[in-house]
Amino acid sequence: MTDSETQQIDLSRVLIPLFQGVLHQDSKPELWQSLLGLQARVRDHVAVLGLELVLDEAEGYAYLRQREPEEGEPELPRLVRRSQLSFPVSLLLALLRKRLAEHDATAGEPRLVLAREQIVDLVRVFMPETVNEARLMERIDSHIRRVEELGFLRRLRHEEDSFEVRRILKAFVDAQWLGEFEQRLAAYRQHLNEEAD
Repeated sequence: MTDSETQQIDLSRVLIPLFQGVLHQDSKPELWQSLLGLQARVRDHVAVLGLELVLDEAEGYAYLRQREPEEGEPELPRLVRRSQLSFPVSLLLALLRKRLAEHDATAGEPRLVLAREQIVDLVRVFMPETVNEARLMERIDSHIRRVEELGFLRRLRHEEDSFEVRRILKAFVDAQWLGEFEQRLAAYRQHLNEEAD
């Protein structure tokens, strides 16, 4: 095998996981090192498809996102799908993001690990009261699973009901998003209060 063929295989090994989703340094350290060495080639390769590489070495994640067209440039078809999130899932993401910010400000530990009960307690305050507690827990668990599918929570192997809040959440839920969500949350609270009266 020639050097060129070896480099092409290395590039493919990095690109394929990026096209599948987020690449985390702690999940695949060897692949992460390859990405760091090949990032210029990765950027050039994905640019042809209208994508850009977002790489945060400090937080340890990388992903691809659609590049916004510059003025006068035609918009390319979307390769990376956008999906609408339900209100409860958006709420859970915002609450986890706030919890992550609090954790970063106070703790020396880089990882934020929360038990399922802690996540339930975060969300429960904002859910309408119900007499069917089992159904409420079922709904909250489905929201937790959705956030896990999106890659913002990772279930710990040895602790079934514990989750690590993935640091990539900071890239998707920024201060502007949180501010807009706070306004919607205030309107939602007012709506709940009006229904209760």
